Amino acid sequence: MKYRRVAVVTGGSQGIGEGLTAAFRNIGYAVVANSRSIAPNEEVDFVTVAGDISDPAVAQKVIATAVEKFGRIDTLVNNAGIFVGKPFTEYTKEDYERVVQVNLGGFFHITQYAISRMLEQGAGHVVNVTTTLVEYANSNVPSALANLTKGGLSSVTKSLAIEYAGRGIRVNAVSPGHIETPMHPPSTHDFLADQHPVGRMGTVDDIAKGVLYLEQAPFVTGEVLHVDGGQSAGS
Repeated sequence: MKYRRVAVVTGGSQGIGEGLTAAFRNIGYAVVANSRSIAPNEEVDFVTVAGDISDPAVAQKVIATAVEKFGRIDTLVNNAGIFVGKPFTEYTKEDYERVVQVNLGGFFHITQYAISRMLEQGAGHVVNVTTTLVEYANSNVPSALANLTKGGLSSVTKSLAIEYAGRGIRVNAVSPGHIETPMHPPSTHDFLADQHPVGRMGTVDDIAKGVLYLEQAPFVTGEVLHVDGGQSAGS
């Protein structure tokens, strides 16, 4: 069966990724979701592919599954990512390699495969999930590896948007603030809420609405949309 719209979501087993999967299905998209720990699923409009997205073979399998099951790929959301918050000199070689592999390698391989397919279709949309810490460093939240890698995604968003603007493919990013997900234990919520001028943490639904705005805004490309409670504007 061929679907009118098909989305691929990485890091789709919990938190923001799980919310994005539900949001796309709610507007009638078929979805292929990936994460290392995602449960097997083959519903009519929802298929999962387990595996480490930093592995090129897994990235290729995710895209091949979308094409095989649903006939096309309209949107790729690069949501998978790792955050390791430590003072810069305390990062280990293993920290560095893992964060770079997932945050950059995971983006690179699947986006190549997805854009290749989108070029055949003559249309498509890529959304990268970054972090407001890239532009708004916070001395209370050490984030050098996140800035190094997610900053790369913010930059490449604009580069790819310009490269493919004349070929029907848009590339945008959503830059979240601190979002209430399983990554943040409840004991940190009050502290993280105080980092936003609006006085609360963001929700998964806040991010999903930002991604769906970009999805439904055909004249927007090269945009880094801050969904961060005013954090990037100042304090």
